[in-house]
Amino acid sequence: MQDTSNIFGIRAIIEAINAGQSLEKIYIQKGLSGPLFSELNTLIKKNNISTSHVPIEKLNHLSKHQNHQGVVAKISPIDFYNLETIFTTINKETPLFLLLDQITDVRNFGAILRTAECTGVDAIIIPNQGSAPLNADAIKTSAGAAFKIPICKVNHLLDAIYFLQAEGIQIVAITEKTDATIYTVDLNKPTALIMGSEHKGITSSILKIADAKAKLPLLGDIASLNVSVACGVALYEAVRQKFS
Repeated sequence: MQDTSNIFGIRAIIEAINAGQSLEKIYIQKGLSGPLFSELNTLIKKNNISTSHVPIEKLNHLSKHQNHQGVVAKISPIDFYNLETIFTTINKETPLFLLLDQITDVRNFGAILRTAECTGVDAIIIPNQGSAPLNADAIKTSAGAAFKIPICKVNHLLDAIYFLQAEGIQIVAITEKTDATIYTVDLNKPTALIMGSEHKGITSSILKIADAKAKLPLLGDIASLNVSVACGVALYEAVRQKFS
């Protein structure tokens, strides 16, 4: 386990990337340019590292006003996995994956990690951009699950879905935009569940290519569940079907 900390300075970050350091995000000063930054930017794209363009005040705060040269990188407390690589290590007849479509609340993210580990999820897949950071709050909420379950970062969830479908994994979107409930979908086969963001749900382009859609029945007046609770219900239905 690594301590969560920052690296600042273009050359230092280039060296960290080349050394294989896992970076959660790189903060870049708006309008930054130059040959050394171009070298860094090439490495960022090659290694699919999440970035955010911010004003200089943000970088001054992150670096505690040391010479950051317009760039600060946040070290990830865990190493992220390559989806295709982790897929080859899974030796189960009915693997279970979880795709998170831009879950942005860190505590929801941590709670989902905890439930996923408890329900035997083989890997969690998140997009490189637009997801909650795996920071101290997320790790604390996960109760250590963040260190026990493989988390894969991908450039685009659509590409991950196409890969899983090609490998015989059914894609099930948990969404209210269907008449079918979670209890009518066969989850006792190789499956990947998709959970959508707290505010927008699952992206329409992802919904279109899902093999099945399933909703959780709501019997009260409130229109939706918290995403981490909904994820827990869906995952435990998959567990229930395995033991039926």
